[in-house]
Amino acid sequence: MAELVRETVVDASPETIFELLTVPEKHRQWQGTEVELDPRPGGVYRVVVAGLYPAVGEFVEVVPNEKVAFTFGWDAEDNPIGPGSTRVEYTLHPEGDKTRVRITHSGLPDEVVEPHAQGWDHYLGRLAVAATGGDAGADVGPGGG
Repeated sequence: MAELVRETVVDASPETIFELLTVPEKHRQWQGTEVELDPRPGGVYRVVVAGLYPAVGEFVEVVPNEKVAFTFGWDAEDNPIGPGSTRVEYTLHPEGDKTRVRITHSGLPDEVVEPHAQGWDHYLGRLAVAATGGDAGADVGPGGG
């Protein structure tokens, strides 16, 4: 199993980014066409990515304005990452008036690291746009629909 790590510095506060990770209507601004979130340990994480791909898991750890962690997998037959079978963790580190966002996706089968790297790169970019008040547009996925 592999671990994938991505980082970006966003021109927004940890509070702004935390809301984008935990409030369904804000989450939809950068990821998901349908979003169901209950950000507390054991709470539901369900995001339909690009209108086609349901990502399903449950929240494991939620520390306001610092950390959000949840289990993650795809609710799709024959997908090597079943619902809740991996872990995604966001950490938020203030850097002046900006925030370093670090995402760690662990427990990934080696053969799916590259497409997930492309996906997280795409969505971190969209998160940065939404965090600064921009319009990231409709979620059509990393391939552009």
